[in-house]
Amino acid sequence: MLRLHDRRTGRPEGLPGGRVLRLHVLDGAGLRTLVVADLLRRVASRAGRHVLATGAARGDWTAYNVQPLEPGGWADADVRVSGDGSVVDGFCVSAPAETGDWRSAGDLDPLAVRLALLDAPYGEPLELSAARARAAGARLDGWRDAVAGWARGAGRPLDRAYAAKAEAALAADLDAPSALAVLDEMAGADIAPGAKLETVVHLDLLLGLDLVSAIGRA
Repeated sequence: MLRLHDRRTGRPEGLPGGRVLRLHVLDGAGLRTLVVADLLRRVASRAGRHVLATGAARGDWTAYNVQPLEPGGWADADVRVSGDGSVVDGFCVSAPAETGDWRSAGDLDPLAVRLALLDAPYGEPLELSAARARAAGARLDGWRDAVAGWARGAGRPLDRAYAAKAEAALAADLDAPSALAVLDEMAGADIAPGAKLETVVHLDLLLGLDLVSAIGRA
C-alpha cells in the first residue's frame, strides 16, 4: 500500500480510496516538485489507480520525462504537491525546490538531473551542485552501458525479489534513493543478464530514466 508523508498530520498516511486519484501540483512548482509529482503518478498507476494530474506548471518539462499537467483540478484534488512548504486544507505532500548551481554543469542529459533529484529524500532540502549532477550523469551512463550488455544475453523472466524490493521502497513514502540502490545491488548480483534486463525495464517504468536507451547503439 502506497503511503506518503502528509504535511497536515506530520506522519505517513495511505492515499484516499477510489479508482481515480486526483493529483494537483500547486502553483509555482519547480523541477524537483514536478519530478516528485511525476514519480507519484507512476507509482500510483502501477498500484492500479487511474491518476489525473493537474496544475499550472509553466514550461515544457518533457525532457525530464515529466508528463504535461492538465489544467484545473484544485477543488477536487485528493493529493496536492507543494514546492514551497505551503500548508493547505487537504492531503499535501511537500517537495521543496532544489537549490544549487547544477545548471552550470554544462551539457547534461536532463535525465541525469532527474536521477540526481530522485536520489535524495523528497521531503528534505536538496542542494544540487554541478558536481552532484555530473556524478549522477556518470552513474546513469554506467547503468545504461550495463543494460546494453545485458540485452545481448538470453531472455529471462524478471527477478521478482529485486523488483519487489524496489517497489516496496517506492510504496514507503516514495523512497526513491532506496529503490535506486536496488539497481546498484542487482547489477552486481549473480543472476542471469536477461533477468537483470527485464527487471530494469519493469522498474524504469516507475523511475523514468530511459535506462534502455543505449541498447543497440554499438
